[in-house]
Amino acid sequence: MAALNDVQSMIRDQAKTWVKEESPIEKFRQMRDSQADLRFIPETWSGIIEMGWTGIIVPEKYGGSGLGYLTFGLVLEEIGRNLTASPLFASALVGASGIMLGGNEEQKQSILPRLVDGSVLLTLAVDEGPRHDPSKMKTEAKKTRTGFLLNGTKTFVQEGLAATDFIVAANTENGKTLFLVSGNKTGLTRQPIHTMDSRGYASLAFSDVEIDSKDVLGREGDGSNLLDKILDCGRAGLSAEMLGTGAQAFDMTLEYLKTREQFGRVIGSFQTLGHRAADLFGKMELSRSCMEAALQALDEEAENSAEMISLSKARVGDFLYEMSNQLIQIHGGIGMTDEFDAGFYLKRARVIEASFGNRAFHKDRYAKLIGF
Repeated sequence: MAALNDVQSMIRDQAKTWVKEESPIEKFRQMRDSQADLRFIPETWSGIIEMGWTGIIVPEKYGGSGLGYLTFGLVLEEIGRNLTASPLFASALVGASGIMLGGNEEQKQSILPRLVDGSVLLTLAVDEGPRHDPSKMKTEAKKTRTGFLLNGTKTFVQEGLAATDFIVAANTENGKTLFLVSGNKTGLTRQPIHTMDSRGYASLAFSDVEIDSKDVLGREGDGSNLLDKILDCGRAGLSAEMLGTGAQAFDMTLEYLKTREQFGRVIGSFQTLGHRAADLFGKMELSRSCMEAALQALDEEAENSAEMISLSKARVGDFLYEMSNQLIQIHGGIGMTDEFDAGFYLKRARVIEASFGNRAFHKDRYAKLIGF
């Protein structure tokens, strides 16, 4: 585990307490059963804003606390433990990172304070197919006298139902470009996507959407590098949330091994299951080391941050996939029932592992980045 300073330790402890008291897994179940329009509970989101977590990576001059990505990861890990649904990741991490990395001073002053107070929900719209692949993009933005005309589609947009604004990646005559697009633009339509983890994904369609030149994020035609950096911030954050989900699945499994009896003995005393738990624990701690190293690389702006982030996403993805399977297998029949929470973790594991690139994507990317 990374050596934390006093502030980071305090925020981690606060997050543990808040998630346990204010966002137990029962709230997620209630949200799913009620089929809430936004796929999160507004009161939960308000509580997250009050805790100050929406400003963790935002510099103090823009209303945040400037505590960095590792600190944000500590919160996301706890969020992942109880499957808390909110725009925290999509807006306060990915959206804020986009503005911090690519925004001009006017954009930063206008948007970042509103991301911190929650009045703006900004999310990234990049994928267009069933798998994450930013290189396969057909959305186009044609230049006009006053700006651009945007046409195309995006899918699996996180918090796409609730977002007030989008960062949209599109092809222009000079290369990929990122645009800030208001959610109420004429010609923009959104449709909900019903996923097994009951989150607020949406598909977006752009039909002759007019974009002003001042709403270009970064430089025209130089969007590929900027998009990679924004995605990497998201991938590092997802690794933290994934680890939290996997760690809770491990704790649930360990508790079951200690209490479930078969043939007059607790099943954890059987050597095969004990070895299986020990193996999972080792993989969990290895994943934690990779995840924390990736977040620290972001904070330090390390040259090898992209490699560390893909390594983290792949390694944590491997652990979460195996851990969620073992959660169901070790619990047996009860693990398959909706009355028990194990199924929620399996479903969330499958969706989040595929977000911003699955295990195969990041293993391939990591190999290419280190020269293979």
